[in-house]
Amino acid sequence: MEGVSSPTKQSWKESHKGHSSRVAMLSRPKPGESEVDLLRFQSQFLEAGAAPAVQLVKGSRRRGDAHPDQLPLQDRRDVVMLDNLPDLPPALLPAPAKRAKPSPGHALPHNEDPEERLNRHDQHITAVLSKIVERDTSSVPMTLPVPSGVAFPPVFHRSQERQVKTAASGKRSIFAQEIAARRVSENRVSSAEQVVPSLDAPEGAVPCETPSSRDRSNQLPGRSHGFHRPNLVTGKGLRSKAAEQEVQTIHEENVARLQAMDPEEILKEQQQLLAQLDPSLVAFLRSHSHAQEQTGTEATKEQCPERPSVPVTEEESIMSTCTREPRTGDKAEDRLEGELQPRAPALKLPMTPNKDWLHMDTVELEKLHWTQDLPPLRRQQTQERMQARFSLQGELLAPDADLPTHLGLHHHGEEAERAGYSLQELFHLTRSQVSQQRALALHVLSQIVGRAQAGEFGDRLVGSVLRLLLDAGFLFLLRFSLDDRVDSVIAAAVRALRTLLVAPGDEELLDSTFSWYHGASVFPLMPSQDDKEDEGEDEELTTEKGKTKTPAEGSRPPPDLARHDIIKGLLATNLLPRLRYVLEVTCPGPSVVLDILSVLIRLARHSLESAVRVLECPRLMETIVQEFLPTSWSPIGVGPTPSLYKVPCAAAMKLLRVLASAGRNIAARLLSSFDVRSRLCRFIAEAPHDLALPPEEAESLSTEAFRLWAVAASYGQGGDLYRELYPVLLRALQTLPTELSTRPLQPLAMQRMASLLTLLTQLTLAASNTHPEPTSGAAESCVSAIPPSVTWTHVSGLKPLVEPCLKQALQFLPRPDEWKALGPVPSACLLFLGAYYQAWSQQSSLCPEDWLQDMEHLLDEFLVPLLRLPPLGSLWDSLRACSPLCNPPSCASSPEALPSLVSLGCAGGCPPLSMAGSASPFPFLTALLSLANTLVQIHKGLCGQLAAVLATPGLQNYFLQCVAPAPAPQLTPFSAWALRHEYHLQYLVLSLSQKAALLQPEPATSTALHHAVALVLLSRLLPGSEYLAQELLLSCVFRLEFLPENASGGPEAADFSDGLSLGSSGDPQCRRGALLVQACQDLTSIRSCYLAHCSPARASLLTSQALYRGELLRVPSLLLPVPKGPLLPADWPFQPLIRLYHRASDTPSGLPAADTVGVTMRVLQWVLVLESWRPEVLWAVPPAARLARLMCVYLVDSELFRETPIQHLVAALLARLCRPQVLPSLKLDCPLPGLASFPDLYASFLDHFEAVSFGDHLFGALVLLPLQRRFSVTLRLALFGEHVGVLRALGLPLTQWFLSWLLAEKLPVPLECYTEPAEDSLALLQLYFRALVTGTLRARWCPVLYTVAVAHVNSFIFCQDPKSSDEVKAARRSMLQKVWLLADEGLRQHLLHYKLPNSSLPEGFELYSQLPRLRQQYLQTLPTEVLQNGGVKT
Repeated sequence: MEGVSSPTKQSWKESHKGHSSRVAMLSRPKPGESEVDLLRFQSQFLEAGAAPAVQLVKGSRRRGDAHPDQLPLQDRRDVVMLDNLPDLPPALLPAPAKRAKPSPGHALPHNEDPEERLNRHDQHITAVLSKIVERDTSSVPMTLPVPSGVAFPPVFHRSQERQVKTAASGKRSIFAQEIAARRVSENRVSSAEQVVPSLDAPEGAVPCETPSSRDRSNQLPGRSHGFHRPNLVTGKGLRSKAAEQEVQTIHEENVARLQAMDPEEILKEQQQLLAQLDPSLVAFLRSHSHAQEQTGTEATKEQCPERPSVPVTEEESIMSTCTREPRTGDKAEDRLEGELQPRAPALKLPMTPNKDWLHMDTVELEKLHWTQDLPPLRRQQTQERMQARFSLQGELLAPDADLPTHLGLHHHGEEAERAGYSLQELFHLTRSQVSQQRALALHVLSQIVGRAQAGEFGDRLVGSVLRLLLDAGFLFLLRFSLDDRVDSVIAAAVRALRTLLVAPGDEELLDSTFSWYHGASVFPLMPSQDDKEDEGEDEELTTEKGKTKTPAEGSRPPPDLARHDIIKGLLATNLLPRLRYVLEVTCPGPSVVLDILSVLIRLARHSLESAVRVLECPRLMETIVQEFLPTSWSPIGVGPTPSLYKVPCAAAMKLLRVLASAGRNIAARLLSSFDVRSRLCRFIAEAPHDLALPPEEAESLSTEAFRLWAVAASYGQGGDLYRELYPVLLRALQTLPTELSTRPLQPLAMQRMASLLTLLTQLTLAASNTHPEPTSGAAESCVSAIPPSVTWTHVSGLKPLVEPCLKQALQFLPRPDEWKALGPVPSACLLFLGAYYQAWSQQSSLCPEDWLQDMEHLLDEFLVPLLRLPPLGSLWDSLRACSPLCNPPSCASSPEALPSLVSLGCAGGCPPLSMAGSASPFPFLTALLSLANTLVQIHKGLCGQLAAVLATPGLQNYFLQCVAPAPAPQLTPFSAWALRHEYHLQYLVLSLSQKAALLQPEPATSTALHHAVALVLLSRLLPGSEYLAQELLLSCVFRLEFLPENASGGPEAADFSDGLSLGSSGDPQCRRGALLVQACQDLTSIRSCYLAHCSPARASLLTSQALYRGELLRVPSLLLPVPKGPLLPADWPFQPLIRLYHRASDTPSGLPAADTVGVTMRVLQWVLVLESWRPEVLWAVPPAARLARLMCVYLVDSELFRETPIQHLVAALLARLCRPQVLPSLKLDCPLPGLASFPDLYASFLDHFEAVSFGDHLFGALVLLPLQRRFSVTLRLALFGEHVGVLRALGLPLTQWFLSWLLAEKLPVPLECYTEPAEDSLALLQLYFRALVTGTLRARWCPVLYTVAVAHVNSFIFCQDPKSSDEVKAARRSMLQKVWLLADEGLRQHLLHYKLPNSSLPEGFELYSQLPRLRQQYLQTLPTEVLQNGGVKT
């Protein structure tokens, strides 16, 4: 705005016109003048109308505008205005466009071009750059850079003090000062080099001068250069400007003195000096001098770059370039040279370079060191660990292995004399720019991983090779290598990935057991331990929802996922699209294709989620089906195949089978979307020898086709193919007896026969599901409503064709070698017959007499002769040798097992006498028992003949070993797989035993043993066997038939045993025998209680039931749940009681009394039965854990322990725990299963006792039991320190710990367990003494603990152990003085005259009539005044 503006936006300018007159007329304000005078001066100035001396003008925004705006005359007045505040309100209309206004006094010329004016005043950077003119440097002298002995110029640090500073540096920056100093030094060098005539010397001139004879005379003998500068004295510590001059003066004096001495004198002085100096200092000086020589040599080379090289001839030997021919006339100089500076040995090359060779005109000796012989191999003299080195085949090389160099195992890294490559060197080699080296490194790493998994390294290495590789990033190294552009590197990476993921032997094991009893159902190969972030995830996916990743998993990086699960980490790196690209685009060779298919099979076995991701990877499955499962191909002969594309591949068919095993929806999609039906028809319609493929590949392809169809049939799918291929299947069945008669038996052919029989078994079961029961779920109802495509009429004619196969196979049983070669064929025949009779019996439209007579015919013709064969008895005898339960070490995991990568660990195959060995009896015996159970369930008249297998000695010995107290095998992936099949055999034996017990009037002698096996098996069954656990609870466990002790004098024997051990007497109705009789009568109620609290989840139970009962339309998947542990804990008999305790803790108002009393009484009854007649079942539950469970009875409810039946049962169980043979194993200090802390539980127990016990003796007995001297002092401190009020209600008498009907006058726990050994806790002793002195602990209130406290205090005050600390001695003396001065004469007498504990006496202990002499003498050591005061009171 115009007028007077803010000083920030205005500039002041003085006006010089009329300045003197204004000064004369108006004067400046003087001190003392007021504001009135100032206003008067202002009015006078305005009236005069003169121009002001200082004018406020508007600042120009242009740099070139120096003239201010002229103020209008009408506005020349004193105006004060606010900044940024307009006088008028803003207009609502848009303001007019601004127009350029010329500055006053600078009118624009009309004849000037505006463009020229802009160019003249343009100061933009483009205007400056466009006018750059190169400077003429033709007359400027050129200087070479200063030579340096280092590769890079030294870094300047501000902390370094400058020795040369310019005088007129002023305020120049450090960078400017450094540049100026550098120019000064360059000028000095250039001036010194002016003596050289020219760089381009004429021909024949020497570019660099050599030392003359005069210069040599100024050198020390034996030195290669003159002392033109000091070597050690540098003058860095001097701060004066004359530092260099001082150093040079010292150096010249030293040189002059050395020149005046003879060589002999120099050697003598040198020897004296070396004798006086420290050897380490001498070594340092020599190394420093050697380093300076090397620096000088390099500088000389840089200064003389054009120096011609010395020509090399064949006659001359290759020596070091710094070596000179020694003078022969001066021996002293030679000796001095050898002592001052040891000469490096000459290079001994295996060949003499010739100048005619390519690039050998200039010999660079430092680059020829590698051609020398290797240094001698160092022998290890100590036990120090050495770095592991491996050969190109992955073999671990011994540290002292001296191998020839032509093997390619020596290189120029560390320890060049040792052959082999370390892991670090191999990792370094994978980053090479040469593709062959990358491929070689990956190949060697793959070999190392394979040998490590096979256990070849054993204990020769410290730690795990696989863990070390994975921690170093080996997994992601392979993933990065897959993205390489070179095919050989990709092939090596795929092979290494397969070696890492696919453990050797795992697939062979799972394939060979596919035809076993439920052998197609397997556990997923995924880790069972979840990290904290995965606790909320549901790992056991059973629907297609598993294909979506959880948010927590999707947000985690691949390295974090791979740390817990390698498969998940790999899938997070887009591995599947890369493998699809390799198969689809690069078209690799057969080995790479097989490796990729093996990797995909391993990914599909991981989980349902992984299988879905493999299935849904874009174009992956389409590529595999089209390229490796074509319906037409050119004939392939025997020998290596150049390419697998457009050739049927058995591995591709196996991948489809493994994917189909993951879920019924995947199987349906494979059959419909990928046209797998036509491929099954193509590969099954022709016999293997007609497929125009190599024989082994044709057998494997046909086998996998049968297995894929069998998996689909296990879901009730693929039945329409059966009608199309019915003639083919019949023809294959008819040829089985002929193939079995050929010698020798081919393993692949046996697997194909077993797969065919397994397929027929599943199709027969599908025919039995004609009328499935309706289910609750709507989706399942729709599935069940689908009519089956296979009916009984379709499969009714198969049995006559299978029986000849079984008859032919059973003829090999007496010949063990041929029997082993049969593999699973006999088992598959028996399983088919069981499914056949099960389906036949469910046909309501047929006459039952037909199948009953056919069963009798089967029994008479096949089974009875089989049971009488002696070789069958040898199979029963070999159960113990092949059992994982009886041989826990066979299930131990290998040292290289990784928790993040699950494998069965079957490297090298299984031993013959093992679960999966060739001599294993489990598959055949399990199939035989399955058929026997099916026949007995349908035809009960056959039970007597088939039950004979239960009495075989081999089976009895095996069961005795199974129930013997022994630690269970460690749960590993292989043990879970093996134990599942072993539990199948045990369950089938128990099921047959239960059917026999119901039908036979007399109980068998092995009934009790079978009951014990059923109880132990119930606590061992793994996830997926929920139906078996439910059936055991319903049939064997709570059956009175399996408790023969009830009818054979068991209760009477219990009472007699208690009478001998505890001397019990009283009411007969309250004895243990009567309680056992009542428990046997209440078995039905007990079973209902446990079914309500121990039954598995309904969803899991229905899935398992559909699988084991053959309800194919309800089977969701053949993948079992992850085996994280057994279905029921080892203490499952206490499970309902523990649930009550947790419910009571979560419900402050309390539980209903009826439910609480009923459940508690049933649990205690069942536990009493087990404690009395099946003690081996509770062996896995320690006595301390049982005691903790009994204490929960009192913590569930405040009034529960007052119920008379509860009291009787608790007292009986407590008496069992207090037996002399059990009491030593009662250990409360060790961790207890299912209990976080026993001291915390005991503290809660004391609180409850103090609140609601009212002096209950049984309650008090449970309080006293953990207070024994051998248990932790924490329990006693909790009572005497925090719960002293308990002592008032703990009135249990010494002669009656339990109720009178259990114990009369004999203590179950001796009192000496509380009084011996002497207490050593000073804090507890002080609490004992305080409770006694204050009257909190009295004999009539708490006689047991009163005796204990008196015994320990007496032992403490009279202890004279010289090893006691001063604190203990002082406390002992103080306590003794206080005891001597006690006013309570009775307590004083007890504490001083205590002798021994005796529960028969009223006091509970014996007293000395007179103190022993030693104690009397010890009392005399008390102060006189104490003795006198005590005597007066006495």
